[in-house]
Amino acid sequence: MTTHPAHPAARSIRTTPEGLLWEPSERWVRGRKGDVTVVDSRHPVLVWEPHLPVPQYAFPHDDVRTDLLHPAQNPPTGTHTGSRIFYDLDADGDVRANAAWTFPADDLAGHIAFEWFLRTDTGLDHWYEEEEEIFIHPRDPHKRVDALPSSRHVRVEIDGRVVADTHAPVLLFETSLPTRYYFPRDDVRLDLFDATGHSTGCPYKGTAEYWSWRGEGDVPPNIVWSYPDPLPAAAAIQGRVAFFNEAVDITLDGERLERPDTPFSRMLRKQSRA
Repeated sequence: MTTHPAHPAARSIRTTPEGLLWEPSERWVRGRKGDVTVVDSRHPVLVWEPHLPVPQYAFPHDDVRTDLLHPAQNPPTGTHTGSRIFYDLDADGDVRANAAWTFPADDLAGHIAFEWFLRTDTGLDHWYEEEEEIFIHPRDPHKRVDALPSSRHVRVEIDGRVVADTHAPVLLFETSLPTRYYFPRDDVRLDLFDATGHSTGCPYKGTAEYWSWRGEGDVPPNIVWSYPDPLPAAAAIQGRVAFFNEAVDITLDGERLERPDTPFSRMLRKQSRA
């Protein structure tokens, strides 16, 4: 029987002595500052820092416009795992401080990483994987987002009052997060909520708009959201309405679900106290 070597994408993630995890990616990635292409790479590397749940990209030096990078005037030593070499980006006279850095790991020598999802004022303006623009942070290849139409019966209550009830939800399954239930708008009492100016971005789903509970009770703000124009992979949730499981009471097929404890739980508690 003929055997074949493992495809590069199937190799295990590498670990560095500094605690970094990394693996090569086969995606074509570009980063632009205005009209200037600063990064153009067909051999990027995904890097996970110990204190961050999402990956970042690092790029071979030859794939980066290093002529636009200059030693940082005020390097933020300690902001990235063991990194001591930072660069300011100067593109068309617009200087962005600490826009790039190198990781100390020998495995990643010869690679440069860029700031983008934590401090967009220091990073590049636009990032692309193949021909699709991506936002916030690189998409994790080990994470799935599946939006599946269903006929299950889902009901949402706030302080004992039914605010949503449907037999036609879309269930969104996202790795490491509780299932989210997206309701047709006609099955939601949106008249009980006020639209807010809050919005968030997700590299898997797009940009969400939010509503807050108008009634009484200890209910955090912005517990309801919708994606008016989701990314293609999540097209099934377009215009539908979802609730934070962490802050409302959800009954699924007659069974009351426990409120999950997630990072969003802590965020919502903090917002509620504000």
